[in-house]
Amino acid sequence: MAQPRTWGILLAVLVAAAVAVPLATAAVASIDLGSEWLKVAAVHLAPGRVPIAVAINEMSKRKSPALAALADGNRLAGEEAAGITARHPSKVFARARDLLAKPFPYVQSFAESHFLPYDLVPDARGAAAVRGDDGQVYSVEEIVAMVLHYAAGLADAQVGAPVRDAVVAVPPYFGQAERRALTQAAQLAGINVLALINEHAGAALQYGIDKDFSNASRHVIFYDMGAGSTYAALVYYSAYNAKEYGKTVSVNQFQVKDVRWNSKLGGVEMEMRLVNYFTNQFNKQLGNGVDIRQSPKAMAKMKKQVKRTKEILSANTAAPISVESLYNDVDFRSTITREKFEELCEDLWEQALTPVKEVLAHSDMKIDDIYAVELIGGATRVPKLQAKLQEFLGRRELDKHLDADEAIVLGASLHAANLSDGIKLNRKLGMIDGSTYAFMLEIDGPDYVKDESIDQILVPRMKKMPIKMFRSIRHTKDFDVSLNYDKAYELPPGIPSHKFAEYSVSGLTDATEKYSSRNLSAPIKANIHFSLSRSGIVSLDRAEAVIEITEWVEVPKKILTLESNNTNQNSTSEAGAATSTPDSKDNLNSDSDANSSAPIDESNAQETITEKVLKKRTFRVPLKVVDKTTGAGTILSKELYSEAKNRLEALDKKDAERRKTAELKNNLESYIYSMKEKLEESTDILTVSTEQERESFAEKLNEVQDWLYMDGEDAQANEFKERLDQLKAIGDPILFRLSELKARPAACENARVYLSELQKIVKNWETNKPWLPKKRVDEVVSEAEKVKSWLEEKETLQKSTPAHSQPAFTSEEVVDKILDLQDKVASINRIPKPKPKIEKKPAKEEEPANKEKTASSESASSETESTGTSQESKATEGDQSASPVTSDSEPQSHDEL
Repeated sequence: MAQPRTWGILLAVLVAAAVAVPLATAAVASIDLGSEWLKVAAVHLAPGRVPIAVAINEMSKRKSPALAALADGNRLAGEEAAGITARHPSKVFARARDLLAKPFPYVQSFAESHFLPYDLVPDARGAAAVRGDDGQVYSVEEIVAMVLHYAAGLADAQVGAPVRDAVVAVPPYFGQAERRALTQAAQLAGINVLALINEHAGAALQYGIDKDFSNASRHVIFYDMGAGSTYAALVYYSAYNAKEYGKTVSVNQFQVKDVRWNSKLGGVEMEMRLVNYFTNQFNKQLGNGVDIRQSPKAMAKMKKQVKRTKEILSANTAAPISVESLYNDVDFRSTITREKFEELCEDLWEQALTPVKEVLAHSDMKIDDIYAVELIGGATRVPKLQAKLQEFLGRRELDKHLDADEAIVLGASLHAANLSDGIKLNRKLGMIDGSTYAFMLEIDGPDYVKDESIDQILVPRMKKMPIKMFRSIRHTKDFDVSLNYDKAYELPPGIPSHKFAEYSVSGLTDATEKYSSRNLSAPIKANIHFSLSRSGIVSLDRAEAVIEITEWVEVPKKILTLESNNTNQNSTSEAGAATSTPDSKDNLNSDSDANSSAPIDESNAQETITEKVLKKRTFRVPLKVVDKTTGAGTILSKELYSEAKNRLEALDKKDAERRKTAELKNNLESYIYSMKEKLEESTDILTVSTEQERESFAEKLNEVQDWLYMDGEDAQANEFKERLDQLKAIGDPILFRLSELKARPAACENARVYLSELQKIVKNWETNKPWLPKKRVDEVVSEAEKVKSWLEEKETLQKSTPAHSQPAFTSEEVVDKILDLQDKVASINRIPKPKPKIEKKPAKEEEPANKEKTASSESASSETESTGTSQESKATEGDQSASPVTSDSEPQSHDEL
């Protein structure tokens, strides 16, 4: 396989110690937004923490329902929204991801077939919108933004700080409209989308990041059946050699060869078979022609229990179902065997194999060429599905090396880490993913004649991403550009038209009129620049007119100056002297005479001579590009986006207030129960309070508790805080005296122990550290005596103070005094022992041997002065450095040297 160059995306295992920026900013997230569930992973480099971790929700679960709800003016998401689904099914919005950028009729039909009782209305674009119980209409982008906002909150809680950069995983069948709409929904949620990543690419990253493919390449199929769709992706793993720091290293890489899908087949389709089966049973039980399919609450309860029944059937051969008060206070109970379930889904098993068969057929590969078939997605746990795959592949065991639920989000987190500027990575893995759709280019305009030489296929299917490209057309008038899906392949689900984008390009007509009167060397043409982003979104970036003109232009021919003339004459004379002839001498003389006889005007010494030359000039004129795309697939306009943003920000504030209110209410309730328990069960509280205090406090607690469960249900946050403060004003003094009952004697005992130890410390100083300043030591001893006296005085006073009164002193005061004393002791302990003074011996006390060496050194020095040779000077310098200096003159000469 070709080595990925600038388009290769390098990913790696994270190294917690390798951080390029401060840790506060070194955090990114990945979001796997599925049809029914969402998973979030956070990448955070901090000491003592796992670099990549799946975020848990408020119920300590690693995956959360992809739900948003608008109930009683409040916005709920995740587990909170799931908790009210059975009671308020019309207020809880599921499958919002699958409704993005879809026309209203499609969404309406989808909701009815899945028993989703939404109050749907068409918006100005022709897309679907939902009406909340407050009458406010929200676009599907806003509903998805609510879910993503909840996901971002999980990442924030995992990291402990706001995380705004994220990679979002999308299914491969997502088209252009869905990808743009999801990106805009993420922006509404306050998320900076680093990229969208195809789900199969995320799983492929997670599979290959810890493997070595330098010895052998391999083909792997990733088979994913989730709640709403199924796909099979063929991925080729290999390695290539690259130069790093002058060394050749092997770098792993993978390329997505092909991916095929069924966008309607998933776990939900199996559940719907069970829902209809049990609904028919219950309808027969009720009789009288009643059909509970017309009851949103009944169907919400049925779907909830059916999901549990299906999960039980994955591990057991039979499963019960029990729904209390399913309809009109009538309970429903039944059982089903795995065999019956497989019979109900008989036609689905063959459909489930189609993506694998197609990906093999279009890749010209056989089953034996496949190294592994990795299963991901929750619905792959169904035993019958695994059996069908084993039968088709001819394998006893299927590959389950990846976590079926978390493989995609963990792989996406690696991609997020690589795209982040704040995280340093190693261990590279090249990723080559491609566009899952082919895109066609269509140009139309006045007098435009289609050029068959221009490739109409702008982006072939599985074209690597990202990439930039352009097309050139020969035209002289404004024109329109449209981008379309290739008709050779199926459209994204719910998309009615092959055309997904339309642009008008203007300015070419004006440019043609401006330059047409000039001599054109080539026909006017327009360059149209496109890009395919790493998120799989194709767009027209810019356009320009290219005009080539040929015209006569006057240019300087020669610059004549007096200096240059003299130079030319001198050089010519020298040349003539070398090869002189009588004719040449005459010519030189005549030139010289002519030059000498001509008068020289210094003001015109520099004269410019021009000449006309034929020159080609190219003009590039920017053209105006306007997006004219209309329909349900367009993103929200600036006005609609601003309105949606304001609505969501208002909900954010309301959520914050609601959370604050709930927290204060919970604090008040907890305080009431805690204090009641202490008043009833604690014997020590009798000691630190009077009977009147306890009775008054208990009466106040009952009063606030009654208010809490009656009038306080709809109270504001400040009301809960006021009542909590009122209770604490009575209860906290009692609690303080209760805590001091044990804390104060313990603090006093610790203080006496330390004061006793301090005497030993002072004795040790006198023995082993005599250099310590006596004044400082005396200060510590004096301070210790003061603390001891203060403690004895306060303890005597406390003995005469009733336990239910304000204490004479507190444990905190004792601790503070001991800590101050310890600081003074530590500061003295840190005083280092002074270094001993080193005194130089006088020169007269040196040994005779040294004197002899010094004398010889002096004689050598005198010889050096008399001879003056450099060689003897070097010898003298060596003698001086080898012997001690004894004369007054020698140090002076040493300093100079």
